[in-house]
Amino acid sequence: MKCVFLALAGMVMICHGLPVKEMKREIFKKEGSELPYRWVRTPGEGNPALVLFLHGAGERGDDNEAQLVHGVADLLAWLEKEGKAAVVVAPQCPKGVWWADLKGDFRSPEGGRLEGEASPRMTMISGIVDQLVEQEKVDPKRVYVTGLSMGGFGTFAAVARRPELFAAAIPVCGGGDPTKAGVMKQVPFRVFHGAADQIVPVGASEVMVKALREAGGKVDLEVYPGVGHDSWTRTYRNPEVWKWLFEQKRK
Repeated sequence: MKCVFLALAGMVMICHGLPVKEMKREIFKKEGSELPYRWVRTPGEGNPALVLFLHGAGERGDDNEAQLVHGVADLLAWLEKEGKAAVVVAPQCPKGVWWADLKGDFRSPEGGRLEGEASPRMTMISGIVDQLVEQEKVDPKRVYVTGLSMGGFGTFAAVARRPELFAAAIPVCGGGDPTKAGVMKQVPFRVFHGAADQIVPVGASEVMVKALREAGGKVDLEVYPGVGHDSWTRTYRNPEVWKWLFEQKRK
């Protein structure tokens, strides 16, 4: 795969032959709030699946560009190689806020807590997904979510808020609210984390995996020995990760 880097608002990887740079620019508006997002539908037979991609804290902003820095090109490369039809959507979180309003210390053995209603960003994400599912005739049994760091927390939160929507989830170096495991247990998870992560300790993933397993959920954890916070590059460039994701179907 041949890639070049364009200096725009951030360093964005554009891979030859892939529609990363052609992803449509949209802004979702709800009750006076706005959320920029990019999306594309890849060619292929049948009703497409949908992958919601949630970026990390470093890509927050309003340029509607920086959220494409990590992972999205890897997914699109795999989809092109496999000839799979999918809608890929990547919203961008504003600066100073988070995908999930997680209370408490996520580094503790008890994890954090999702209290009250979903954050405005999470509510708008749901609106974007619902809109694309209807507009692009997405297979409702194959809606997936993945994200890194802040987006890993967002992945756990998205499933906790709407467990009936997602067929599978891949949180990378994230964490969440283990008390929500009971409502999340029907969604298969593959969780990835670096053992040497000093920003989001691996325990943040481990407490979620433990809770999901105790609730009867299907969850796998892979910890990369010696890897720090960047556990997403290795994860998203592994074709077996995407293969597993697209094999999952909601019952």
